[in-house]
Amino acid sequence: MKVKELIIIAILLAIVAAAVFFIVYPTGLEHVETTPTKSLTRFVITSPAFKSGETIPKRYTCDGIDVSPPLSWSGFPAGTKSFVLIVEDPDAPGGIFTHWMVYNISSKIASLPERVERVERLGNGILQGLNSFGKIGYNGPCPPHGSKHRYYFRIYALDCYIDLPPGATREEVLKAIEGHVIGEAELLGYYER
Repeated sequence: MKVKELIIIAILLAIVAAAVFFIVYPTGLEHVETTPTKSLTRFVITSPAFKSGETIPKRYTCDGIDVSPPLSWSGFPAGTKSFVLIVEDPDAPGGIFTHWMVYNISSKIASLPERVERVERLGNGILQGLNSFGKIGYNGPCPPHGSKHRYYFRIYALDCYIDLPPGATREEVLKAIEGHVIGEAELLGYYER
């Protein structure tokens, strides 16, 4: 084979590999991987404000008073030491957009009330990170006009607390929980402007 033919074959293989990746992960690597030695337990996260698959009420968005919705979770695995909550929009024009990150939630706590304060430290050791608006705490759905976006409220059960200060970024939190996730729950809401 000629060098030109080899280059064309290499380019075609790269295109096929990229296509397969985006079929398997249409919005990127959305979930945190567990280590092979740990099994991932699915548990439940709910909100009295909306059911999974429903529209998020305006109250919890930039078109309302933009407060966090009440959340509760149950059925998490034995051995859970803490939880991390991440709320994200995978449909944002610039890629995954983080609306809220809360970490080092004790396993003794199984809910967050409506209107969680936008402060770095919530008490009981609970910390909040930076969202994609560059702010601490919750900022709700605010998609471009004319588009309907998905909002995932994901809570991860960990076998430890994570050693990060308040105000951590999404990347820092995801790196810190790598290999420590033993359970996951997800609540999906939609919002359209």
